[in-house]
Amino acid sequence: MNDIEKNKKYNAYVQAKIPKTKAFPSLFNSFWVGGVICMMGQGINDGLLAIFPNMAEQTAWGYTLIVLIFLASFLTGLGVYDRIGRFAGGGSIVPITGFSNSITSPAVDFKSEGIIYGICVKMFSIAGPVIVIGVLSSIIVGLIYLIF
Repeated sequence: MNDIEKNKKYNAYVQAKIPKTKAFPSLFNSFWVGGVICMMGQGINDGLLAIFPNMAEQTAWGYTLIVLIFLASFLTGLGVYDRIGRFAGGGSIVPITGFSNSITSPAVDFKSEGIIYGICVKMFSIAGPVIVIGVLSSIIVGLIYLIF
C-alpha cells in the first residue's frame, strides 16, 4: 500500500469520526454567547465608571480588560471555559477572553512538566504565532504609514 492510499484511508477514517454539527444551533450559540461576553465587558466598564466617576474612560477600559482576562483565566483553570467553548464555539474565542484562554489552557495542560519546561515553554504555543504576526503586521503598517 503506497502513501497516497494510506492518506486516503486515513482521511476517510477521520471524516467518519468527526462529530457532525448542525449549522444553525452552532451559529446561534456563538452569536449569543459572544454577545453576552461583550455585554459583561460593557457592564464591568459602566460599573467602574459609576463607582469611580472621576476615572478616565480609557483607564476604565484598561481595568475592564484586566478583569475580563482574569475571569477567563480563572474559568479556564477551573475547566468551565472549555465547556463554554464547546457550547459556544467561535463566540467564546473572538473576545479578549478567548485570547486569555489560549494562553492559560496550555499552561494548565502542561503544568505537570514543571514550571520551566511545562508552563513557561508551552504557554505561548497557541497564542505565540498570533502575537508574532500581530507585531510584524503592525510594524509593516506603521512603516507604510510613515513613508506615505
